[in-house]
Amino acid sequence: MALNKPKIVILGAGYGGLMTVTRLTKFVGPNDADITLVNKHNYHYETTWMHEASAGTLHHDRCRYQIKDVINQSRVNFVQDTVKAIKIDEKKVVLANGELKYDYVVIGLGAVPETFGIKGLKEYAFPIANINTSRLLREHIELQFATYNTEAEKRADRLTIVVGGAGFTGIEFLGELAARVPELCKEYDIDRSLVRIVCVEAAPTVLPGFDPELVDYAVHYLEENGVEFKIGTAVQECTPEGVRVGKKDEEPEQIKSQTVVWAAGVRGHPIVEEAGFENMRGRVKVNPDLRAPGHDNVFILGDSSLFMNEDTERPYPPTAQIAMQQGITVAKNLGRLIKGGDLEEFKPDIKGTVASLGEHNAVGVVYGRKLKGTPASFMKKVIDNRSLFLIGGLGLTLKKGKFKFF
Repeated sequence: MALNKPKIVILGAGYGGLMTVTRLTKFVGPNDADITLVNKHNYHYETTWMHEASAGTLHHDRCRYQIKDVINQSRVNFVQDTVKAIKIDEKKVVLANGELKYDYVVIGLGAVPETFGIKGLKEYAFPIANINTSRLLREHIELQFATYNTEAEKRADRLTIVVGGAGFTGIEFLGELAARVPELCKEYDIDRSLVRIVCVEAAPTVLPGFDPELVDYAVHYLEENGVEFKIGTAVQECTPEGVRVGKKDEEPEQIKSQTVVWAAGVRGHPIVEEAGFENMRGRVKVNPDLRAPGHDNVFILGDSSLFMNEDTERPYPPTAQIAMQQGITVAKNLGRLIKGGDLEEFKPDIKGTVASLGEHNAVGVVYGRKLKGTPASFMKKVIDNRSLFLIGGLGLTLKKGKFKFF
């Protein structure tokens, strides 16, 4: 038995961290390494489902599961704590309630909303970030509808929802809103025509980089369901009364709203920046083996890593699909560092991308084939279920999976 087993510390139980820890116990034996997983909560939440929890179309408890249910507890020491700092020179992680020494560290701390310095966003806009922000947003929207008919003055700003960002998260949230708003109107005796949903996007198109035919389909569907788009229009300021938006060289417009949702981008976790890694908006341009440049004992994956696509000379988007694939590579490479062998280079295998437009509609490209409507929605659920299966097996998939395909 090895006397000084190397200590492996994995920070974050997101898609990348959980995939690393579940695979690592297969690549190294109990006498090869001490494995510790650190996470703020005792549960993992499906980040890619937060738009549903935020709109209220899926209960937040459906979007999470206990970490202990998917890790090998006899092999992995789980520490529920908040990471405060990573001291790379001292090989140490500072937690809210102590410290952990490591020989190897895997950083998968996820992302935080990127406000781009826009005044008032942090204070007055709702992010779609985690279980708690999603629960707060859902309850806030319901409160606005519940309050509308109780006041002598019928305030239009209570029924006006502004969504900043028409990327993946923004479009998926709008799809859920299109389904949820009619239900809220029926419940609270409100005419649907009184509700205004406005999407503001600074880029010249919805879903930048997506297939134009699928973008047109998504926009047309959402417009038919009451969504207004202001494309090429930037949010300039967020206030307690709403937002000021405008196109370049045009007079800004004030939209009065009690519900401003910010879904226009994320950045890597600030702890990664504070640790001293060279980074771009909290994301470290990792080596092909997913180690941080100049740090042979530090792996970074998920939202905090920047992995370049050599064909496009642009970074791959930090999706759950990529993070999970990175987790497998990191687990293999940790095994090889400990037991010997050449490290593996990470090669993303993009099987497809699908954006949901509510429960029964979606757009996407899967294995090079364009899909829209029910077939795309079916594939979205298959992708969600596959993610559960890869981490927690059949039991987790049956417990949390999506099986209402039509």
